[in-house]
Amino acid sequence: MTSTYPTTEEARIVAAAEELMVKTMARYDPSHDAFHVQRVRKNVLYLARTVSDSLPEDKRPDLLTVELAALLHDVLDKKYVSAEEAADPYAFFLPFFKRAASDSGLDLVKDGRARLVARIVENVSWSTEKKLIAAGKIDGWYRNCVELHCVQDADRLDAIGAFGILRCAAYSAATNHALHTPEGDPAHESSAIQHFHDKLLHIKDRLKTEAGKKLAEKRHKLMLDFLQAVEDEYNVQS
Repeated sequence: MTSTYPTTEEARIVAAAEELMVKTMARYDPSHDAFHVQRVRKNVLYLARTVSDSLPEDKRPDLLTVELAALLHDVLDKKYVSAEEAADPYAFFLPFFKRAASDSGLDLVKDGRARLVARIVENVSWSTEKKLIAAGKIDGWYRNCVELHCVQDADRLDAIGAFGILRCAAYSAATNHALHTPEGDPAHESSAIQHFHDKLLHIKDRLKTEAGKKLAEKRHKLMLDFLQAVEDEYNVQS
């Protein structure tokens, strides 16, 4: 990482990744669209730069790696692509990185960053982390990779707070799930409100960077206030 990021060569690769992301994700629903990715991109650069302030130079996250991983993190989301497509992110993105090397003169395949970006993409999701924890497969890389932690936190911050509320409702609408149901209704477990209790309210305590945890406090409170307002409005005539 350098203080002059991005260089001309880095900017070309970032622009190419952004173009790939926008083209691919145009067919996804609004909960996982290019605007979501741009917010994650903004978050990740803030987190990476903030984390860097407390780390020695050789331990600081590589800004190109985190920005590329943020831009590409949902291109192969299993909710939108086949299991076959999502099975090997490195193989999927390798032609992109080879073209980028030719166009920019910066070979991320040769220096290993292309593989790191793909590994982050493969491991960024909440569901993947849950499966790894359940199987006892959280390894040293997963525990210590600062680039992974920045991308995970950036993505998860966009799942909570005001945008998290909007995205939860949007995905429920796109998948034809109820927004809210009475307790005991068969649709309750798959409702948008239940998703807050199953996942979103737990995110704050699973973030990995101190900067991410700080940003999460206000967003978490907003969700609690929102859920209370939903219950108050639902029970107004009870």
